[in-house]
Amino acid sequence: MAEFRMDADYGPSALGRGVQGLLGAPIDRVDGVAKVTGAARYAAEHQPQGKLAYGFPITASVATGAVKSLDKTKAEAMPGVIAIITDDPRLPRESHIIRAERMPANDGTLESYGQILGLAVAESFEAARAAAYAVKVDYVAVKGEYDTRAAAHKAQDPHQGAMLPNVIKGDVDAAMAAAEVAIDVTYSTPFQVHAAMEPHAAIAEWQGDELTLYGSIQIMRGFTPVLANSLGVPIDKIHVLSPYIGGGFGGKIGGPETLLAAIAAQQIGRPVKVQLTRQQLFHAIYGRSDTHQRIRLAATRDGKLTAIAQDSLVSQKTGLGFFEPVALGALSLYAGENRRFTTRIAKINVTPAGAVRAPGEAVGMMALETAMDEMAEKLGMDPIAFRKANEPTSDPTSGAPFSTRRLIDCYDEGAKRFGWDRRVATPGARREGDWLIGMGMATAARVNFLADSKARVRLTPEGHAEIETDMTDIGTGTYTILAQVAGEALGLPIGAVKVRLGDSRDPSGAGSGGSFGAASSTSSVLIACDAIVAELARRMGTAPEEMTLKDGHAIAGNRRVALSDLVGGAAIEEIGVLTPGRNSRSWSQGTFGAQFAEVGVHVVTGEVRVRRLLGVFDCGRILNAKTARSQAIGGMIWGLGYALHEAAVLDPRTGAYVNRDLAEYHIPVNADVPQIEAYFIEEIDPHASPVGAKGLGELGISGVGAAVTNAVYNACGVRARDWPMTLDQILPGLPGV
Repeated sequence: MAEFRMDADYGPSALGRGVQGLLGAPIDRVDGVAKVTGAARYAAEHQPQGKLAYGFPITASVATGAVKSLDKTKAEAMPGVIAIITDDPRLPRESHIIRAERMPANDGTLESYGQILGLAVAESFEAARAAAYAVKVDYVAVKGEYDTRAAAHKAQDPHQGAMLPNVIKGDVDAAMAAAEVAIDVTYSTPFQVHAAMEPHAAIAEWQGDELTLYGSIQIMRGFTPVLANSLGVPIDKIHVLSPYIGGGFGGKIGGPETLLAAIAAQQIGRPVKVQLTRQQLFHAIYGRSDTHQRIRLAATRDGKLTAIAQDSLVSQKTGLGFFEPVALGALSLYAGENRRFTTRIAKINVTPAGAVRAPGEAVGMMALETAMDEMAEKLGMDPIAFRKANEPTSDPTSGAPFSTRRLIDCYDEGAKRFGWDRRVATPGARREGDWLIGMGMATAARVNFLADSKARVRLTPEGHAEIETDMTDIGTGTYTILAQVAGEALGLPIGAVKVRLGDSRDPSGAGSGGSFGAASSTSSVLIACDAIVAELARRMGTAPEEMTLKDGHAIAGNRRVALSDLVGGAAIEEIGVLTPGRNSRSWSQGTFGAQFAEVGVHVVTGEVRVRRLLGVFDCGRILNAKTARSQAIGGMIWGLGYALHEAAVLDPRTGAYVNRDLAEYHIPVNADVPQIEAYFIEEIDPHASPVGAKGLGELGISGVGAAVTNAVYNACGVRARDWPMTLDQILPGLPGV
């Protein structure tokens, strides 16, 4: 076993000596053919050994109160029904939140709409659904609280040990009072959901006292103990498989469908599939809280910030501790001696709030970067010049030095590529027929994390490499980048590297979440490969730095030896172990970027059309140019949706989302998505990870909503402060035809 703790930089590695030409190359996904041909099986598509039964959750139609009684008589008599399970004490009421030890049990108390009350199991999905709807539930309903702002008077500060405690440095109030120029503005974002293409699904099958579960699980090591604790069985009796995931964005850490399928399969003695409907997952799976953000900025007349404050009110279901860390992206972004970043959490009767892609930055940067645009206008400064004037030399909150930070280069490269010099500062100055045209920009920022990760790498007697880890591929390209790192380090073509993911019995990987998956998992592969390279060098009678690995051969001195000959009859195998360490505290680590948008606003109807998006990003080493670009573009599309489309609308009378499907919960479709360009300022960050990469997946969403909002203002003079930007905000401010 080869281990490395990130208390210092990793130092020279096989990647630095690699000549295979794989690292960073735009290589097609190695799992691409399997996906497009249907050979790749997702959670709902696996074939268990026994005859499959189907489960359909029974859910509550009352948000607050208690279940008085359940009448299962009619449901149990329906054709094809196997069981109606409502009395198992392990039944979950909804998804658990990250770091929970088990799924929340259903004790008959109702604290939010759509809680799970039980499961109907039948020979077909249709029969199970009909039976679930036939269960008659009587409630004792009580009045609930569903309005975040109405509950603000009893909102709480973050709990001790929270990911983002309140940060107060200096005196913002005094700086605001003394400022030559200041703004004090409130912004809001709505409830939002993950809206992954693949619904939550699981298939469970027991062989004696051992469970095999096929699911859509982002972070295996976080989920398996939760399932074991929730079922009350030893963790070594559980085998979880999640080789392919059709999107998750933070929502697939193990939903209630997994526990429901396991309970049902155990009770009926057959494998059971449970697949949540789109309507059910709006309430059974946590989403993103609404936010209400007060942004205060104070500056000198020449644009130097003297104060920056982001005070937020968010919501959470009663009894839960997680909260949306709104100010996460702002902490280290801009200079300013007086700083205040606080959150207050209102506990109300809504679906739990949890991690949705880029928790904190996705919504916090929308408000901050719109406020920065408003401040730049008040100062009479170009928005980019204002941001540059407040670029810090070290982390302005913690005082730590930055690991790498190329934000200024992102501004300059983005402005050049986008044609920012053609922007007219006066709103409404550019018109093409019935369309008013505007440009806007915003900063993108995202904190960087590293996670514990293990990977087994095996160099076979045939001279091929095999990688095994329970790390997952959520559609981001994990299969491919792990193969690229191993191929580059060991001198193998991409086709000679086989990767196995998503098996809980393999070494524990980082999992997909927090944008830490790529850097962490590839680093553990690199650590293992370096140990293998050291052994190959020993067998060659040379030092690793004196040996070149290329196309399945080792070259040193005047010798060229096939790896298969060096390996011999027994594989060389190593487990690479990565552990985060002091570097995460010694250095302020983040990823950055500049987002640019051009929009058209129809002068009569107020319709907004995004015509161009362009982003330039700084996220350390690029492991695969094609998958990295794809990740950035995906995030930018999501940010566009936050600006113009997405909102889960809560009925204030019932606590239910009224638009709980993809027909009414609007997300961008092809007609909404314009030409998008994504570029990278690459600088290997040795302080962040052994491979020098940092998180990318969530950076792309950051700032896009503000860039679009700022472009709308530049186009027509309407400044939106509540998202998504709807016609009722735009129409009253439009200039005359």
